[in-house]
Amino acid sequence: MSDLLSRDLKERMLINGQDHLDGNDVDRMPVVKLFTPFGRATWILTELNPMDPDIAFGLCDLGFGSPELGYVSIFEMESVIRFGMPAIEIDKHFTPEDPLSVYAEAARLAGRITEDPNLLKRAAVNCLMRLSDKKLPKPDR
Repeated sequence: MSDLLSRDLKERMLINGQDHLDGNDVDRMPVVKLFTPFGRATWILTELNPMDPDIAFGLCDLGFGSPELGYVSIFEMESVIRFGMPAIEIDKHFTPEDPLSVYAEAARLAGRITEDPNLLKRAAVNCLMRLSDKKLPKPDR
């Protein structure tokens, strides 16, 4: 069994997970992006559950056109082997520039996880509009 996540990544994700358990529901920056080099599955993860560090939360796309926010087992990801090698890898070139909600909105628009700058900008605008709608008082009728 390989160690998919380094100690540093696990620590950062556990801190985010504890922060979430403590009630700090902020829109977190992604910590890691994982992908299948021989397929279309991709994950952008933000946190590990401190109560069960095998469970990660993030944007999950199994390559079927329906990416969603959810939970995934790191152990199960590590156990996927193809040609005698781990089938899931870390994207070492991924540098998150937006919070997870923006990646999720861009994935909703594209039908897959994407790093397309134009879609991410459009997604960021959509997220800001939704946020401002929640903060504006509703007009009296």
